Amino acid sequence: MSRKHPIIVVTGSSGAGTSTVKSTFDAIFRREGITPAVIEGDAFHRYSRTEMKVRVAEYEREGIALSHFGPKANEWEMLGKQYQAYGETGRCKTRYYLHNEAEAHPYGQEPGTFTPWQDTPVDTDVLFYEGLHGCVKTDEVDLVRHVDLKIGVVPIINLEWIQKIHRDTKFRGYSKESVSDTILRRMHDYVHYVCPQFGETDINFQRVPVVDTSNPFIARDVPTAGESMTVIRFRNPRGIDFPYLLSMIGDSFMSRANTIVVPGGKMDLAMQLILTPMILRLMEIRRAQMR
Repeated sequence: MSRKHPIIVVTGSSGAGTSTVKSTFDAIFRREGITPAVIEGDAFHRYSRTEMKVRVAEYEREGIALSHFGPKANEWEMLGKQYQAYGETGRCKTRYYLHNEAEAHPYGQEPGTFTPWQDTPVDTDVLFYEGLHGCVKTDEVDLVRHVDLKIGVVPIINLEWIQKIHRDTKFRGYSKESVSDTILRRMHDYVHYVCPQFGETDINFQRVPVVDTSNPFIARDVPTAGESMTVIRFRNPRGIDFPYLLSMIGDSFMSRANTIVVPGGKMDLAMQLILTPMILRLMEIRRAQMR
């Protein structure tokens, strides 16, 4: 953790909706005049798309499942070094993974490749990470110790699969069969490396649909926010003004002493109300240290 150069992480599995949460943070940063340095989790994959296909086949011949959820396909130690560098100096390195033709065209590269590494801008107020592994903690690497505010985005698993299938087939050019194979192949890594992060996060936002998602592989559409509830769990509820939140968010209620449930369509409002004071507190500490 760094009082001068704080780090905020939004972590969640592929298709979980972390990108939507990122847009909420963008709105908070813009409104409050905060300048973030942004790094994306995909930047720390180990292989390009072509290389990944080759490696997956190689591992399969050895009876091993290789997935983007596990350590063999990611550069977690490098990510930890970037966290540390930003905490110490206010700058670090990042790059972009180009998912599709629209993202790749401006760089003159092929989809499924990485841009060159480059330094984050000078004079930023906070490092913001969004991706799969922002809070990974294993025997070899501990990213949690660097992070000041840890947010988990965790839809129930059937909804997560529906969102991934629709995203990858409609926007990334994969077939439904290949997406289903990916979901199955990475299950071990999901259990051992993705799920444990949500025991480390300060706040978890879990979207729960109130429509039938029994068979996610035949779902024709993604349940809308209006067809969902969002369960918000605080690791440490001390200092959280639950009466204020209940009064500001219509139709919300508390299900446990550390948990509030809000209508899915009001998740953005809930995030704004909950996260804005936390972010401003980090900025106050930063300003005090910079004097």
